[in-house]
Amino acid sequence: MARLIYILNGPNLNLLGQREPEVYGHTTLADVEQACAALGAELVLKLRFLQSNHEGQIVDWVQEARGTAAGIIINPAALTHTSVAILDALNAFDGPVIELHISQVHKREAFRHHSYVSQRADAVMAGFGTHGYELALRQMAHLLV
Repeated sequence: MARLIYILNGPNLNLLGQREPEVYGHTTLADVEQACAALGAELVLKLRFLQSNHEGQIVDWVQEARGTAAGIIINPAALTHTSVAILDALNAFDGPVIELHISQVHKREAFRHHSYVSQRADAVMAGFGTHGYELALRQMAHLLV
């Protein structure tokens, strides 16, 4: 039976492929979702791939995952640096959590160096571009063995 993984994406990731391509590349979020779906099938993982520009919606999805998901992969985007609410929701989730960033945040502005989400994450991936989503899925499958 396939294990359910939530892949949560934060603010402005709906503009992936259009916004700051020199930082985030030209791949769209729909492209990322398609690649994840193909790999998820190979790894026998069922995916719930979601994006919101609203912090409360992401908190709601994390809480929803508590009863249904084996793991969470989250790219909280700008909420990484500000959201204690997302951290608190993740702290109530029992499965593995992987924090994901497309860019190498530690080579960027100083305010991007702090992550509330990292305090809960079992792994943090940054700087692999959109390929990081596939790497995170492979790691999640490994963690769930």
